[in-house]
Amino acid sequence: MSVDTQQASVPLSDDEVRTLDAHWRAANYLAVGQIYLMANPLLTEPLRPEHIKPRLLGHWGTSPGLNLVYTHLNRVIRARDLNALCVWGPGHGGPAVVANSWLEGSYSETYPDITRDAAGMARLFKQFSFPGGVPSHVAPETPGSIHEGGELGYALSHAYGAALDNPDLLVTCVIGDGEAETGPLAASWHSNKFLDPRSDGAVLPVLHLNGYKIANPTVLARIPEAELDALLRGYGHDPIHVTGDDPAGVHRAMAQAMDCALDRIAAIQRAAREDHATERPRWPVIVLRTPKGWTGPAKVDGLPVEGTWRAHQVPLAAVRDNPEHLRQLEEWLRSYRPEELFDGHGGPRPDVLACVPEGARRLGATPHANGGLLLRELPLPALETYAVPVDKPGLTLHEPTRVLGEVLRDVMGATAGRRDFRLVGPDETASNRLDAVYAASGKAWQAQTLQVDEHLDRHGRVMEILSEHTCQGWLEGYLLTGRHGLFSCYEAFAHIVDSMVNQHIKWLRVTRQLPWRAPIASLNYLLTSHVWRQDHNGFSHQDPGFVDHILNKSPEAVRVYFPPDANTLLSVADHALRSRDYVNVIVAGKQPCFDWLSMEQARDHCARGAGIWGWAGTEDGSREPDVVLGCAGDVPTQEVLAAAQLLRHHLPELAVRLVNVVDIARLLPSEEHPHGMADFEYDGLFTADRPVVFAYHGYPWLIHRLAYRRSGHRHLHVRGYKEIGTTTTPFDMVVRNDLDRYRLVMDVIDRVPGLAVRGAPVRQRMVDARRRHHDWIREHGTDLPEVADWTWDG
Repeated sequence: MSVDTQQASVPLSDDEVRTLDAHWRAANYLAVGQIYLMANPLLTEPLRPEHIKPRLLGHWGTSPGLNLVYTHLNRVIRARDLNALCVWGPGHGGPAVVANSWLEGSYSETYPDITRDAAGMARLFKQFSFPGGVPSHVAPETPGSIHEGGELGYALSHAYGAALDNPDLLVTCVIGDGEAETGPLAASWHSNKFLDPRSDGAVLPVLHLNGYKIANPTVLARIPEAELDALLRGYGHDPIHVTGDDPAGVHRAMAQAMDCALDRIAAIQRAAREDHATERPRWPVIVLRTPKGWTGPAKVDGLPVEGTWRAHQVPLAAVRDNPEHLRQLEEWLRSYRPEELFDGHGGPRPDVLACVPEGARRLGATPHANGGLLLRELPLPALETYAVPVDKPGLTLHEPTRVLGEVLRDVMGATAGRRDFRLVGPDETASNRLDAVYAASGKAWQAQTLQVDEHLDRHGRVMEILSEHTCQGWLEGYLLTGRHGLFSCYEAFAHIVDSMVNQHIKWLRVTRQLPWRAPIASLNYLLTSHVWRQDHNGFSHQDPGFVDHILNKSPEAVRVYFPPDANTLLSVADHALRSRDYVNVIVAGKQPCFDWLSMEQARDHCARGAGIWGWAGTEDGSREPDVVLGCAGDVPTQEVLAAAQLLRHHLPELAVRLVNVVDIARLLPSEEHPHGMADFEYDGLFTADRPVVFAYHGYPWLIHRLAYRRSGHRHLHVRGYKEIGTTTTPFDMVVRNDLDRYRLVMDVIDRVPGLAVRGAPVRQRMVDARRRHHDWIREHGTDLPEVADWTWDG
């Protein structure tokens, strides 16, 4: 055993070591029991095969280390009266965190049928990884958890997100050495350059090196300690090492390390808050090295287990069928001396609970892990103040996201005192035309500043780092602990967090079924710099498929919006920022865009989600339309309106209906999505048997997938992005993908019965226009004047 600290702390007394060890042993016993037992929880009789679960699931290897951290956090929370939260990176170590919450009583308060006695212990054991029970991870069902850890890499960014604007909160983050190998975790070490010691809480990382992943050694456990120290110091941390396998020695060392780390944190915060220090601090990190599967079987079937990769999951896998394994399991369980830990009724004895804090100070009872309890309504301003005037559709242009930026500026201003709103994004706030927010808050920054820098602010609440993973992790941690925010991102690169948002949606879906979990603010994405206006950056920046990924997920939790102009963007954003327990994806352009709807019209249209723009069509109500032009997205809407204008001019007798869709889930059947339309509603908009030419922002097959069960699906023709892109002019992008106005007119002529002959001259003009476009851009480098200077004349 060894500990390396740079300042002395009062060593533990023998009695403190004894009670800490009792708590730790009790947690270890409960963790093993959850993995193996479905009866005989206190070993009041010899173990028999029928006491063992038929399917053995769970992760033992990390559990003893997590139990050690939980035990020692209890000690310092109680001794220092700390307000604390812990993010358990090795989330598969669910048995440990569940065990500790049961010991402290928060589990029984959350689930009254899991009592703190022998009967409750039996239920606790049986339910773990059992049909009708609880998952094996530190899941939403686990009190005190904001991080499941099913997919590794996000623990530290979640921890920093939780600490932001929580000045009195200590967030400990246990990082498994497997997780430490991931790219997202590597980037999130830089979060300390954004943490404000005056206005934010503290994050104490605990890098738990037990040496192995599932079947291989881990990188950070095998490099020399000096090299690891250099890495952590390079990240801006001061490491404190705790190493050993003797429990008493490790308890003393861990207590000394925790005291040293917390003393340093207190000094950092005091310097910033009282002495107004501005130098970026070096925050402590604890490097904890203990054996994988510590205190478990040393050998099984003649092979080493403790301290090796074989301890990762279930060390004794054949307990029901192998008498020797059964004997070893009983010996293992009895090695914790449960009779010393639990009384005759099965409850924890006083020594076990000596280190446990009380009430909301318990890690399983902190309201910061149930952020909806702390959530306040966001002070959103009246939209009329920001609405652009629209006397007639299509006469004026605005940059929609720039208009939204003024709203976000004032939300930032209104929350300046309470500090519960953040804007995050990967170096794109100004690029996405949201830079009005800088009038209310600069960009969080604790590193070096130069005279040429702009808008950097030690206390800022705009957060930019060129790691989408870190942005997402910060915002998730912030929302899960009861605050609000918005993630602004280039559309193509939202895919980088596909897997992260998947995990968050799963979390939301489960928490909706847990009455004790209060709703949290929605995770809101603003995807801009989108596929149709990435003509300057080219093919690498052109991908609208994030919404396809989102719409595959739990329908009760996902919403996708395509506001076609500035006022509809204001309405959609207002709705999203007020909402709870959703993932809202808003796709909106940042380039000048025609204004189609007044604020009042925009509110009504967004409330409907999809509707007929009667002013844009030529139907007179005396008969069904000959064709429906549908659209979703700002550029598709403009092209459809331009096509409708061409049809009005060239084929005035044609009855054209124009339907704009803002809420793309409206196309789904009502039984498949809460926002879906019943068949009669869908047919009322799109008809049951007339041709529908639909211009869509993204991949066209998504619209077919959403509408494939509709009676009129065989009449539905969708144009969208076909993965054809390059560096070119804006209009050439839509031409290359057959989404342009001329192609849409051709589609109408091709699909309306009886129009092919009568409309042939018009179709020929459209073909000629596309050819003229092709030649013009290659000579002039700009779009045709008839396109560049187009306005709506309806």
